[in-house]
Amino acid sequence: MAKLEAVILDWAGTTVDFGSFAPTTIFVEAFAQAFGFALSLEEARGPMGLGKWDHIRALGDTPAIAARWASQFGAPMSDADVDGIYRAFMPLQIAKVADHADLIPGTLETVAWLRERGIKIGSCSGYPREVMDVLIEAAAQRGFKPDHVVAAGEVAAGSRPGPWMALQNVIALGIGDVAGCVKVDDSAPGIHEGRRAGMWTVGLSLSGNESGLTLPQFLAADANHRARVRRRASVNLAAAGAHCIVDTIAELPEALLQIQARIARGERP
Repeated sequence: MAKLEAVILDWAGTTVDFGSFAPTTIFVEAFAQAFGFALSLEEARGPMGLGKWDHIRALGDTPAIAARWASQFGAPMSDADVDGIYRAFMPLQIAKVADHADLIPGTLETVAWLRERGIKIGSCSGYPREVMDVLIEAAAQRGFKPDHVVAAGEVAAGSRPGPWMALQNVIALGIGDVAGCVKVDDSAPGIHEGRRAGMWTVGLSLSGNESGLTLPQFLAADANHRARVRRRASVNLAAAGAHCIVDTIAELPEALLQIQARIARGERP
């Protein structure tokens, strides 16, 4: 029978950067800088969870954005255009990601809970390694140090929504059974990643991209407001197949205890 061996955590919107604002604001800035093209923050959030080049490509293929792009430039967005936006995105993101590296409340407490139980902590992100190197150092200064990190582009087979980054963590951590792993993410592609890897999955509804709340907005929200945002944010996570959905990483231990009980009953993901 499998036992709970590891959690694989996402980064922005899951452990750092409440509301996942670092990538979204930089996408808006990169589109404007590279091509003078106006992209809204809400539009930038659409494909969140994908690798960043793939994210830009997905934005360019979104019907409303594609129509505006063709109207402005007279042709669909090409892969060369995506390359140009990505080139603008990278230095901006490297320069500013540390500004959004504050830990989501509950991260250190949950990490301590996992350590006490001998549960390994892997992680992966849609950020490329150049960005992750900056973010890893900034998070370490705040006390968060996972056992392993996989960045987008480091696995030859590809990144989300495929299973490869999550499975690379399994290999690096020496996990005996993927059914003893839990993928934790605030985006639908990250939940798809975990399901395709054969893992349990936990979606985070209020700290990440699906809700888009800042930490002050989250803290100020009353129960009714949180319930409305939670319902809206949970739709994509549930559709992606999340086994459990909780508000933030602070509630992750509760979800893991539920998964442990299901494992004890002989269930598998």
